[in-house]
Amino acid sequence: MKTHRIASIPADGIGNEVIPAGIEVLQALAAKEGFGLQFDHFDWGTERYLETGAYMPEDALAQLGGFDAIFFGAVGSPHVPDHISLWGLRLPICQGFDQYANVRPARVLPGVQSPLRDGKGIDWVIIRENTEGEYSGLGGRVHRGLPEETATETSVFTRNGVERIHRYAFELAAKRARRNLTLVTKSNAQRHGMVLWDEIFYEVAKDYPRVKTQRILVDAVTTVMT
Repeated sequence: MKTHRIASIPADGIGNEVIPAGIEVLQALAAKEGFGLQFDHFDWGTERYLETGAYMPEDALAQLGGFDAIFFGAVGSPHVPDHISLWGLRLPICQGFDQYANVRPARVLPGVQSPLRDGKGIDWVIIRENTEGEYSGLGGRVHRGLPEETATETSVFTRNGVERIHRYAFELAAKRARRNLTLVTKSNAQRHGMVLWDEIFYEVAKDYPRVKTQRILVDAVTTVMT
């Protein structure tokens, strides 16, 4: 029987509720399907940061590298500014292991009542690039405290990075029943990075003729269901 080693990082807030519950579900699934799960638990989170000044140890990525998967909860606390918590724990893991695809499925599960009309018809998967753009980490602040203080935040996209997330989305769409894929950008205002996203999207689309595509500005996407 194959045993999978999983690093468990509940971190903060609701993570300490959903991770233990998730482990129970996974253990039940493993028993049913005939494979093993070994969980190693890490106390990396805001409490550790307040005690030691660091969310995780310097060799954190080396420690995590030996696992088959990382089961991560949530990071963030009212006691620490959000940019410190995010860049102190979650993003170093994302970037360190090149976890470029943020995959967010949304559907109403059997037995769950939805406040949305026709909620049972909801079946989306949102794919978001997870290591580039605003997560590139480029920028800074100068002349702190002075009237001319300046802060810059540079969003960076590479052709390779954009193409691989598009291909991930197209591959997923091609396997789904409806085979629909919607591109959501802000390319009317962000005329360089987002226009690049648009262009590469339609380049990749040529390789997936069975996937139906559309493009919507982010301003309007909440008014449209596909």
